[in-house]
Amino acid sequence: MARPSLFRRSRDDAAPAPASTAGPRRIAPPAAELRRERRVLLKLREDRLRDVGGLAMEMFRRDSFREHVLHEQCAEVAAVEDRLIEVETLLSVRRPPAARCECGAPLFRGARFCGSCGRPAVEPASQACGVCGHALAADARYCPSCGAAAPTA
Repeated sequence: MARPSLFRRSRDDAAPAPASTAGPRRIAPPAAELRRERRVLLKLREDRLRDVGGLAMEMFRRDSFREHVLHEQCAEVAAVEDRLIEVETLLSVRRPPAARCECGAPLFRGARFCGSCGRPAVEPASQACGVCGHALAADARYCPSCGAAAPTA
């Protein structure tokens, strides 16, 4: 008789639940609340993993494995990890991409110069759009504000 794998999900768990499109659009909770939930989930996952390990060890000592009990515990850990992934995704969407210098070092908000190499953080615009007056980068071909072709030098 073949024994089922402890970590294989059942067919019900394998397929994700269909997303409901009929309801109103949900607003994500504030970032502080998401970070708090992430801390709680990380602690919960750590505790549950420790419990699963202790349970498996005790079953080994007694030579009495109850796979359904281990499967339930592992399913709880998997559910916590799924929610943790959701929270991490929501937090990563909220983070603006970090500005970087030409040398590759991150630029902090409001910095005028790179802390690593000393280059100016923002190069001064060498030209302006002839249509709207928006400042253009030296290598710009088109104005990012109005789309007009940049004046040629």
